[in-house]
Amino acid sequence: FLYVSCWATGEMRQYDVSDPFNPRLTGSVHLGGIVRQTPHPKKPSEPLNGGPQMVEVSRDGRRVYFTNSLYVPWDEQFYPEGLRSWMVQLDVAPQGGISVNRNFLVEFAGARGHQVRLDGGDASSDSFCFP
Repeated sequence: FLYVSCWATGEMRQYDVSDPFNPRLTGSVHLGGIVRQTPHPKKPSEPLNGGPQMVEVSRDGRRVYFTNSLYVPWDEQFYPEGLRSWMVQLDVAPQGGISVNRNFLVEFAGARGHQVRLDGGDASSDSFCFP
């Protein structure tokens, strides 16, 4: 699957690219964003600001993690009221489809979560380092 983060709208998209000339949208979730500020299911009365930024896929492809902070100057420009940083987990269906893990919400009070580093590497950048 290919994952596309649309931070301004707060959307994370999943595409099936088994036929690279005909990608097919197989999943979409909304969290945060400039426009919607969609809340996490764990705290439905608290809108999230920021949107999907830094994305990591587990080596088995069953989980996707993302944070909402990219660079301090950009965060301050797009979120002048202040960025409340967070990290979430999406669960991936084997045949396509993603859903927000309702029990996984990490909030970084006063700090900004950026790169997600998974123990043993991730599917996108570190897999070559481990057997």
